[in-house]
Amino acid sequence: MAYEKFELELPLKCGVTLPAFLTYKTLGDPKNPAVMIPTCYTGRIAGTMNAFIGDDDAVSPKKYFVIIVGLLGGSESSSPSNQPAPFDGPNFPKTIYEDNIHAQFKLMQHLGVEKLFCYMGYSMGGQQAYHFATLYPDHVQKIIPLASSAQTSGFNWNFLEGVKSTVKASSDFMAGAYTEPVMIGTTAFGRVYSNWALSYEWFKTKAWEAAGYKSSEDYVLSDWEKRLNTWDARDLLQMAVTWQEGDIAIYHDNDYAKALGAIKAEALVMPSRTDQYFRWEESVEEVKYLKKGKLAIIETVWGHIAGGGVGTPADNVFINKEISEFFAK
Repeated sequence: MAYEKFELELPLKCGVTLPAFLTYKTLGDPKNPAVMIPTCYTGRIAGTMNAFIGDDDAVSPKKYFVIIVGLLGGSESSSPSNQPAPFDGPNFPKTIYEDNIHAQFKLMQHLGVEKLFCYMGYSMGGQQAYHFATLYPDHVQKIIPLASSAQTSGFNWNFLEGVKSTVKASSDFMAGAYTEPVMIGTTAFGRVYSNWALSYEWFKTKAWEAAGYKSSEDYVLSDWEKRLNTWDARDLLQMAVTWQEGDIAIYHDNDYAKALGAIKAEALVMPSRTDQYFRWEESVEEVKYLKKGKLAIIETVWGHIAGGGVGTPADNVFINKEISEFFAK
């Protein structure tokens, strides 16, 4: 599918200036209040937050100007897999959330948007919401982090080290010198990741049956192994590093509470009760420090992925309702 492309010279935090591009699509009238939504880990523009974007959904293109933008390293915007030389493949520089946010702000300006009505995102998208509100506090009115956090915990960081190792240790990764797709490594990555993205309760209640699968194995093979081996290994590793370094405290003397307290935007914080790495308890703590924060926990067995709109229909009804009410305030 063809999307728009915004090209820019992007000075990165690592010291490199990247001739970068952001791939994005827009929905609705640019005169309407703008809502920016970035992609998440292994998320692509076409599938981002679809359960909440539609004429009858909370983020209606009839009411809002919706901007969906690809994450750096996420295969659609500048990434190891698509960047021209001299920054192609293994030569692609390190990118972090700060780099993404500065690029997205320039995209906003390019589109003529002075201030966002809302910045919302799922998982890594939610972390970007916290970063945007921190780096550009006067340019966003509301944020909605779904199944996310303002700071990547040590537990979350170590989980990512584990899944990264499945790619790096595979025979076809060839210590990063591969020239053919890393099928063994990315397939293993999908298998390991699937267990973490779901929950103990998901397996216990055989939730795959309601989703139309014959077994948990059928689901994991279809939605995880086969899907993940369509990804470039370096892109997977690039995004994971960005995720690991997510922490808004670094902009406020490494003071987590101070960083959250400095956010001006109203926040609707929506964790999943059964998320195994963005724990709902972290969201409770975040709301304590936010000046204008509301907590709405998604009660689901679908773990982390419920926040992205791929849980049950009831999960999506709840999320849509909370967003609609938050927008109407």
